[in-house]
Parts: sequence; structure tokens; C-alpha cells
Amino acid sequence: MKKLQYNSPVILTYVLLCAAALGLNRLTAGRTNALLFSVYRSSWGDVLTYVRLFGHVIGHSSWQHFFNNTLYLLIVGPSVEEKYGSRNLLGAMAVTAVVSGLVHCFLSPNTALLGASGIVFMLIFLSSLAGARNGQIPLTLILVAVLYLGQEIYDAVFVQDGISHLTHIIGGVCGTVLGFSMRKGRR
Repeated sequence: MKKLQYNSPVILTYVLLCAAALGLNRLTAGRTNALLFSVYRSSWGDVLTYVRLFGHVIGHSSWQHFFNNTLYLLIVGPSVEEKYGSRNLLGAMAVTAVVSGLVHCFLSPNTALLGASGIVFMLIFLSSLAGARNGQIPLTLILVAVLYLGQEIYDAVFVQDGISHLTHIIGGVCGTVLGFSMRKGRR
């Protein structure tokens, strides 16, 4: 009999944390998202402001929002975790969470941000760099940048859909910068 394998510990644990946060948010009628799992401009003297800089990538507004992000996390995440390692991936996720949270606080002070889409875009860009050799820019990265970021920039300018396209762009930039820096570290 075959055993189940917890093959991608960072991605699987992250998905479970997101599901637990959404369930907890439902049980508290939205209070936990507001308190822990959304980022918004607040006092830097409040310790929860720093928790929210990391926690906003765990919160989701609905099960549909969660499922949309989880699908991409589970498709792209395990191969990225295998390529870069669990510790590097966890660090990349933390950096992306903080950077996207800070940018949101400074550029969109009157709204709250939550969800894993910045992490998803970071993973997509890390994935597009995964097979590249040092000193080379992979064509897959250029195509992903043109197609994904091009669509996000267009949507950010012309579409009013309640989605933080800026967070997607930041996730892509973080994935690219972190991917190149992790490649240099492996030389």
C-alpha cells in the first residue's frame, strides 16, 4: 500500500494555514481578517501592524477567492519549492508579503488588502526562471513578463474589478529579483 507524501511542506502548510484562516474568519464574522489577515495603513506603534504585513497573504475574502489562489499555489508551488528549496521559498514568500504589504499601505491607504495572489505571481516568475543557466535570461521569463504583467498593467489602468493588480505586479517583480539573486547564490 502506498503512503501519502507531504511532498511540498511550505506550499502545503501555507495552503492549510490559508484554509484555517478563512474558516476562522467565517466563525468570527470577519473579525480575524480585519485584525490579522488584511493589511491596511495603521499605527506603526501597533504590534498587529507588523503581524498584518505577513498575515495578509494568508487571509482570503471568500472560498472562491481561496480556491482561485490555491489552484495556482498547488500547480506551481511544489516544483518551485523543489528547485529552490523550502527555506529559500519561505524567505521569498516572507519578502513578497512584506514588500506588497508596505507598498499597499503607502499607495492605497484607504483600503485593505488580503489574499495569496502576490505569492502566486512570485511563484510564477520563480518558476519561469527555474530552468535557466547562470548568466542567461530565459525566454520563458520574458514571455511571462509580457503576458502576465502586460495583462496586469492593462487591467490596473482600464478595469475596475476590485482586484489589486499592483500586488500581482509586485509579486512578479519580487519573484524575478529573488529568482536572479538565488541563482547567483548557487554559483
